[in-house]
This record gives sequence, structure tokens and C-alpha cells, in this order.
Amino acid sequence: MSGPFIFIATNRLKPGKFGDERARVPGLVEFIEAKELKLLAFNEYANERGAEVAVVEVHPDADSMAFHMEVVAERAAAAYADTVDATTSIQVFGTPSDAVMDMLRRQAGAGVPLHVKPVHLGGFVRR
Repeated sequence: MSGPFIFIATNRLKPGKFGDERARVPGLVEFIEAKELKLLAFNEYANERGAEVAVVEVHPDADSMAFHMEVVAERAAAAYADTVDATTSIQVFGTPSDAVMDMLRRQAGAGVPLHVKPVHLGGFVRR
């Protein structure tokens, strides 16, 4: 049995933009929850200084991730324009499709570490 597809992106915020990011996220969460019924979990966390955030997503499969990236494309572009300075790392747990890998490479940009761990050894997700 294959495991879920898990995506974690760490992003540096633009200086002084933590309050704006904090205000932006509830609307983003509401939008994603309404549009993406297959997505198992979507959470964003900030470090104590409010300079960095991590987005943690749990999808049932890579197709769900591809759909997610299409659904949030406009909002992601707006976040990079307003609050997010740069993606500093991406971790993927599960086997991404070629299309997802291409999208992630474009999102990450040159020089951003992209770590993929495709082999699921075991575990569970409660539903």
C-alpha cells in the first residue's frame, strides 16, 4: 500500500510582513478547504521570529498535489508579490509525477534544495 503524498515548503517572509501573512492565511485555508475535497491536511506554521513559514500538506496522492498547485496558482503568485520573499527548501514524501516535479522545480527556482523521499516504508493516516 502506498502512503500519502506529503509536501513541505519552507519560505522566508519579506521583512515586516509577518502580520500580513498571518492575516492572509485564514482566507487561503478557507479557499483551499472549499475547493479541494481530496486534500487531507493543509497547515502553515511560522517560526518564533515571524521571519519564516512552513506549509505542510498531506495529499492522498500526487494527482491531488498537481490539482492543488493549479487551484492555488493565483493566490501563490499574490503571496510571493506581497509577503513571501523566497522558498528556501522543499521536501516531498511520496512519488511525484513528472508534472509535479516540473511544477516544484519552477516554484523552487535555481539553488533551492528539493528533497524527495519516494519510498514509503509504512504508516497510516486517520480519516
